Amino acid sequence: MGNEEAVFFSRVLTELTLSFHIIYATIGVGIPLMIMIAQWVGIKKNDEHYILLARRWARGFVITVAVGVVTGTAIGLQLSLLWPNFMELAGNVIALPLFMETFAFFFEAIFLGIYLYTWDRFENQKKHLLLLIPVAVGASFSAVFITIVNAFMNAPQGFDLVDGELININPLLAMFNPAMPTKVAHVVVTAYMTAAFVLASIAAYRLLRGSNHVYHKKALFLTMKLGLIFSIATAIIGDFSGKYLAEYQPEKLAAAEWHFETEENASLVMYGVLDDGEVKYAIKIPYALSILAHGDPFSEVKGLDQVPDDEEPPLYIHYLFDMMVTIGMWLAFISAVYVFAVWRKWSIVQTKWFRWLLVASGPLAVLAIEFGWWLAEVGRQPWILRNIMRVEDAATTSGQVDLMLVLFAGLYLILGVGSVVILRRMFKKNPVEQEIEDRRKEKGGDFV
Repeated sequence: MGNEEAVFFSRVLTELTLSFHIIYATIGVGIPLMIMIAQWVGIKKNDEHYILLARRWARGFVITVAVGVVTGTAIGLQLSLLWPNFMELAGNVIALPLFMETFAFFFEAIFLGIYLYTWDRFENQKKHLLLLIPVAVGASFSAVFITIVNAFMNAPQGFDLVDGELININPLLAMFNPAMPTKVAHVVVTAYMTAAFVLASIAAYRLLRGSNHVYHKKALFLTMKLGLIFSIATAIIGDFSGKYLAEYQPEKLAAAEWHFETEENASLVMYGVLDDGEVKYAIKIPYALSILAHGDPFSEVKGLDQVPDDEEPPLYIHYLFDMMVTIGMWLAFISAVYVFAVWRKWSIVQTKWFRWLLVASGPLAVLAIEFGWWLAEVGRQPWILRNIMRVEDAATTSGQVDLMLVLFAGLYLILGVGSVVILRRMFKKNPVEQEIEDRRKEKGGDFV
C-alpha cells in the first residue's frame, strides 16, 4: 500500500471512529446533567416522577458509557497507529490534556458507580443528589480536555519549532490556545442540547405509542425546556465561533460560506450550487457574513482569494455548515413553539403530527453534531496541525490500514446494534407503568 492509499484509509477509519464515538460521547457528556436536573426538580417539587426519571435515565446512561469507553480507547489507539508522525511531533505537547481527560473519566465513573448502588439508601434524597455533581462535572471535563487537544490542532502554540522538532514546550500555554474557549464551549453546550432533545424524542415517542402517562408528559416538558435553553446558548456561542474563525482561520470561514473574494458588506450564503465557480440558487442574507465575522455589517471579510490553492479547504464544507445551522435553528424554533404552546394550553402539542416533529428532534440533534464535527475536521484540511504539519505527512505508511478499517467497522456495527438492543430490552421488560406501581406498593403512598 502506497502512502496515498494509507492516508486515504487512515482518514476514512479516523472519520468512521470519530463519527461513531461522537454519538456516545455527546450522550455521555449531556445525560449526567439531565439526570441531575431531573432529580433536583423531583426533590424540590417532592415529585416522585422526576426522581424516577433520573433513575431510569441513569440505567440507560450506563450502557452508553460502556460503548463510549470502547470507542474512546479505539481513538487513542488509532492516534498512535494511524498518525505516528503527528504523535511523535506533538505528543509531548498534548499529553497533559489527554491524561487529564482520563482522570476526569475515572472521577466520573467512580461516583457514577456509587450513585447507582446507593438508590433508596439515603433518607434524605439531597445527599444522594450530591453524588451526581462529580458525575456531571467529570463528564463535562472529559469533553473539555479532549476538545482542548482538537483546539490545539487548529491553533497550535506553546512551543518553538526548530529543525522539525518542538522545543521550549509549555503545555499550559498550548492548552489555553485561541481556539480553546469557543471550541470547548460549543462542544459542551451542544452536548447538553443534544442530550435534552434525545430524551425529549424518547418521551414524545412513548406518548405517540399510546402511553399517555403523566410521567412521559413531565419528561417531555422538562427536556424540551432544557433543549430550548441550550439551543439558544448554542446559537450565541456559534456567533463567537464565527468571529474566532474570521480572525484565526479565515480560510475555513471563507470555504464554509463560499466567500471567494475579499470584500466589505459581505452576504451570508446559504445552500445553492457551484457552477464553474459561480454560486447559483443560493439564499443570500445581505451583510450577515460581515456581522458574523466582525459584528459590523460594513466590515471586510477575507475571501479564498487570499488563500493559496494548496491550503484551501474542501468547498463541500459549505453544506455541512448549512445543515448544522439549519437544524440548530429548527430545534430552537420547535422547542420554543412547544414550550409556549404548553404555557398557553394550546391543543397543538397533543396532535400526532406535532409529536412526530418532537420525535424527530433527537435524531436531528445528533445529525447536527455530526455535521458540526465533520465541518471542524474537514475545514482544517490540508493540515493536521495547522500551518505546521499536513495530513499526508502525519499518516502511517502501513499496508494494513484497509484491513483495520474493515475490522473496526465490524466492531462499531456490533456495538451500535448491541447497545440499541440492550437498551430496548432493558426498558421494554421494565415499563414505567410497572415500575411506578412497584414503587407505589413499596412506599405505600399515592405514587401514580
